Amino acid sequence: MKRGVRLLQGYLWVPRGLAFDPRVHLPTEVVLEGTGIHLLLDPVNPPFAFFDDGTPTATQTFYQFTALVVTEAEPESLRPLVGVLRDWLTPRLEATPRGVGWLLLEDLRGV
Repeated sequence: MKRGVRLLQGYLWVPRGLAFDPRVHLPTEVVLEGTGIHLLLDPVNPPFAFFDDGTPTATQTFYQFTALVVTEAEPESLRPLVGVLRDWLTPRLEATPRGVGWLLLEDLRGV
């Protein structure tokens, strides 16, 4: 039976006042290794009050990022796909304007 499985979960943040919307920069779906991967970006309140350097997170607009697939495969078997997705995402995230940040972690859990 098919089910949703998360590949990556995390956050992207954009300095307030920066005219950049990551929902426009990234597609909602990408096909890698013959698998359709859904990329979800949802605005959220900052998950913590300050960054490590003491900057208040209230100076940023936060988005929760989720990459998921609908599959019959066991989550653990999708680990190689996570690497392919990271390789695809990295240059796109690095091409964002200065000040845009992200934290994406492997998840591999059912939704």
